[in-house]
Amino acid sequence: MNETIGFILLTVGIIFDIVGCIGLVRLPDIYNRLQAATKCVTLGTCMILLSVFFYTGLNSIGAKALICIWFVLITSPTAAHAIARAAHRSGIRLWAGSVMDKYAEDSEGVEDRV
Repeated sequence: MNETIGFILLTVGIIFDIVGCIGLVRLPDIYNRLQAATKCVTLGTCMILLSVFFYTGLNSIGAKALICIWFVLITSPTAAHAIARAAHRSGIRLWAGSVMDKYAEDSEGVEDRV
C-alpha cells in the first residue's frame, strides 16, 4: 500500500515539476517565471520527497526526506521573493501585458482601500 501511495505521489510530483519547467521556459518575464518556478517546482519537489518518505518508511532516509521538505518549503518562496524584489528594484520592467504593479503602488504610498 505504501509503495502505491509513493508511486502516485512520485507521478504527481514529476508532473508538477515538468509543468513548472515548461512555465519557466515559456512565460514572458522574470516575475511570471518566478511564480511558475516557485509554486509548481516547490509542490512537485515536496511531492517527490513525500513519495520517498512513503516508499521507504520512517527510517533515516524518510526522516531526511521530511527535513528536505521543510527546507524546500521555507527557502524556495523566500528566495523567489528576494529575487523578485531585487529585479523590481533594479528596474526590470514587467511584461507589457501585465495589468498592475502592486509593489510600485505600495512603494509610492498609493492606497486603494475602499
